Formats: sequence, C-alpha cells, structure tokens
Amino acid sequence: MIEFKIQKKSKISKARLGILKTNYGTIKTPTLVPVATQAVVKTLSSEEVKQTKSQILITNAFHLHLKPGEKIIKSAGGLHQFMNWQKPLMTDSGGFQVFSLGFGKDFSVGKILDKKQIKKYSYINPGQQPKFLKITDKGVFFKSFIDGKKLFLGPKESIRIQEKLDADIIFSFDECPPPNADYKYVSNSLLKSHQWAMQCLKIKKSNQALFGIIQGGKFKDLRIKSAKFISSLPFDGFGIGGEFGNDKKTMVKMLNWTINELPEEKPRHLLGIGRLDDILKIIKTGVDSFDCTIPTHYARHGIAFTSKGKLDLGKPIFLKDKKSLDKNCSCPVCQKYKRNYISHLIRAKEVTGLKLLTIHNLYFFNTYIEKIREKIKQGKI
Repeated sequence: MIEFKIQKKSKISKARLGILKTNYGTIKTPTLVPVATQAVVKTLSSEEVKQTKSQILITNAFHLHLKPGEKIIKSAGGLHQFMNWQKPLMTDSGGFQVFSLGFGKDFSVGKILDKKQIKKYSYINPGQQPKFLKITDKGVFFKSFIDGKKLFLGPKESIRIQEKLDADIIFSFDECPPPNADYKYVSNSLLKSHQWAMQCLKIKKSNQALFGIIQGGKFKDLRIKSAKFISSLPFDGFGIGGEFGNDKKTMVKMLNWTINELPEEKPRHLLGIGRLDDILKIIKTGVDSFDCTIPTHYARHGIAFTSKGKLDLGKPIFLKDKKSLDKNCSCPVCQKYKRNYISHLIRAKEVTGLKLLTIHNLYFFNTYIEKIREKIKQGKI
C-alpha cells in the first residue's frame, strides 16, 4: 500500500508539495514519472536511470502481457526484481491501448487535436467501432501485433495481469475515448469505465495501491460527473485520463473541472501529459505526478532540452561545437561529453548517442521539477 501526506499547499495556486511513501521508497511530489513501457527506459539500464534523479517509473501492462508475459515476470519475483529497479513503480491498466491501437491508430491522433485535425476529422458517433479492435460492455477484444492472435482485456484480466507484475501502484481498467468522439459516445464510454472501475475494486486481492481513472473528454459536465463518481469509491488515488482539448488554456480548464471535485488527501496522477511548457501549468492545478514520453522520445530523435531551448544534435553545425549540452546542467553527460561528440554519435546512428541524450533529458526535466518544488516551498508558485 501507499501513504500520502501533503507537506505544503500554495497560497497563490493549487500547487502542493507531498510525500508519497511506498514499500520501495519515498517520492517527493510533484514529480515526473518516466515511461518504461517494456520494463525499461529505452537505451538505459536501471542503474543509469537512477543517475537522472527519477523517483518512480511507469510500465505498460498491455505490452508486458504480450511479451514476456506476466507469469514470467511473476516467476522472476515481480517487476522490481525482473528489471532491477528497487524504487517505486506504476503499471497502467491497458486502457490507453484501447485508444492508441483503436481510434488513435485509425485517425493518427493523440490526446490533443490541433486546429488542422479538428477541421479534418468528423466526430465519432455512438456504436462506432475502431478498425483493429472491438469495444464491448465487458471489455475489449484486441489483435496481438506480435502474432495476430485475438486477446481479450477487461477489468478482471487487467487487474490479474497487474497483480502478477506487482508494481506499487496500479490503475483501474477504462476506455480512453478519442478527442474526436461526440458527446453521446463519451457519455456511453463513461458508463463503461465507471462500471469497470467498480469491478476492479471488487476483483483486486493484492496490497497494491489502486488508482481510479477519471474520464469525460472535453465535456465539463461529464468530467465533473466522472470525478465525483470515481472519488466516491475507495480508491487509493486518482488518475486523470483521456483527451485534454486543443490548446493549453483548455487543458488547464479541464484539469480544474476535475481536480476541484477530488479529495485533497489522496494523490492525483495525470496520464500521458508532460511537455516542458505543460509542466508548470499542470502542477499549478494541483497535479502530484504525471507520466510522459517527451524527454525520452525526443532524445531518441537527437533532441536535447537545455536552458536555452532545444538542440537538434543531428545538425552538422554541432560537429564543431565543443561546449557541453548545457553549461547550467550538472548531469553526468554535461560533465563529461561535448556537443561535437554527441552530434557525431547521432549522425553515425550509434545507440550511445541516444543513451547520452536520454540521460541528459531526464535529468534536465527532473531538475526543472525539483526547482518548481523549491519555489512552491518558498511560496513563489
């Protein structure tokens, strides 16, 4: 189980400092939760992840179910032992894959639609199904992208998988509706997710902390309805999921609709949002933790985040640049390597270049959030 204590609440925003205690360590919140989809932060060993100031990771229950399988991980002693990560872990429920392998794949959309996409895509109506999976009242039928076999995932299956994986924090199974779903579709989807949430509570037998997920799309009444319903159930914390509008202002409004309905004493996790320019905004709404692939995904595309902006190390101009990635950064990479060498590695398609940028980017994000925590402590945020 977990224990969550609020240490300080801001007087000028809804930001707060907290301590989240688990069997595998204590987490200072607010915090980034780096994504370790297949029980690994891509390109890094668990020892290298520790160098980035990362406090907790989130792995993907759906992908780990497909390979190597939760039984193999359980026989290895659970995820902590399997991946040699003796710090806290989360596992998602597989609900996001209902979106990413469904309508998200059909329309090539993410959680936030830009203005061009809004005009391009028509709304998804009630009863409409994705091309590559089938959503029912009991769960979702997928087709494995590994061998093409059909597989079913519902509340029972999701909880059983997550129990075998044995992370500290697990999530209820839900449907993550696409951003171009109409009101009726999202309303029907919400009923399913609420039913599944209650089933997850009944099914869970382990001592893991279980977070309920709030949905409702872009619709204020549905977001509030979901937040009130999920917070009325005995979950250990809350995940805020689904889409978040088409601009930053809308995202903040949607978070406020939700968080205003949640009890203060339980932790709040924002699922799948965390661009650098999002972080301060979401922390000010009262979010305690958030997972995001941005620092690792950008690193694998040759991009470094710095105090002066992003650097594309794939550009030849950096081959003659003898400076560190960021003179203000104290990460192991900035202490030992120069831009010219990292640029060479990226251009030569050497995996070590991706490793070095991943270490730097995670360290940079975690340091940025560390400074935000300090400013909350000082009453400046």
